[in-house]
Amino acid sequence: MSKGAVGLLAVALAGCGQEKAAEPDTPRVQVLAVQPVAYNASVQLTGDVRARVQTELSFRVSGKIIQRSVDVGDHVAAHQVLARLDPKDLQTNVDSATAAMLAEQARLVQAKAAFERQAKLLPKGYTSRSEYDAAQAQLRASQSSLAAAQAQLANAREQRSYTDLVAEAPGIITARQAEVGQVVQATVPIFGLARDGERDAVFNVYEGLLAEAKADQPVTVSLLDNPQVSTTGRVREVTPAVSAQTGTLQVKVTLANTPAAMRLGSVVAGSIAAPTRPAVELPWAALTKNLHSPAVWLLEGDKVNLRNVTVARYLTGKVVVSEGLAAGDKVVTAGGQLLHPGMQVEVAQEHQP
Repeated sequence: MSKGAVGLLAVALAGCGQEKAAEPDTPRVQVLAVQPVAYNASVQLTGDVRARVQTELSFRVSGKIIQRSVDVGDHVAAHQVLARLDPKDLQTNVDSATAAMLAEQARLVQAKAAFERQAKLLPKGYTSRSEYDAAQAQLRASQSSLAAAQAQLANAREQRSYTDLVAEAPGIITARQAEVGQVVQATVPIFGLARDGERDAVFNVYEGLLAEAKADQPVTVSLLDNPQVSTTGRVREVTPAVSAQTGTLQVKVTLANTPAAMRLGSVVAGSIAAPTRPAVELPWAALTKNLHSPAVWLLEGDKVNLRNVTVARYLTGKVVVSEGLAAGDKVVTAGGQLLHPGMQVEVAQEHQP
């Protein structure tokens, strides 16, 4: 083989070993040109109807229950007797105090007669001044002792009257925690009383749902099993602290006109509208994460970069973004799984809002 042929062969072999490397594929993505719209979130709540004023009734003295006149669900009038304790022990105290008062009355009569005698004898010189003063002091002591005995008797009679448990106001019995024959201590709740008058719809909700709820905000309240029965109310009170047991806030809504079918304890649904504000709705696929913050891929020219956003609400199949995007921003809605900041992409399809 000639030297020229060998050279050509060498060049050919060298060319085969130096194949040109394939260029990487440019990712194809779908984008959406966003346009903020007025968003008015509506929060649905479930609660029950309660009395504005609820009272726990208890005896003011200890004893054994011998009579119970009402049960849960009964309507009671003001000053109606609900239950009675055995009065024997307290009646003994009344009898003892009565006897003590009668004894002091007798001593006062004697002291008064003795003082009157000393008062008649002193001007005639038949008694001394010291005896007169002693009789006067005894009279005053007897008067004080009688007053103390009368006060003890009044206290004993008052304690005796506490054996009757009466309703302070008209209302409905909502709870009963004792039975006839049971020995109860003073101040232990026996009945729960929901007073007649204004009614509230009470809801337990998570803090984030009512972050923007204002006092006196209108709420539509309806029966859960019959939405046709409805009324309007206003937020009267929102508890300032989250419950440690449930992690919720208690919201009380004053009902303007309570329908007859919306009875005490009825389960109701409440609808409250948050203030209107501009927001952007995006499909779930558009949402990603930048460290620990929600973010989206934003197309700038032919490259993509991450943009942190604030998610107002998570809905079925989409999210509502309240902050982080402006009108005309192009958000990647598909094909963003393998992207990295500054990466060049190719737009396969662009959706308009």
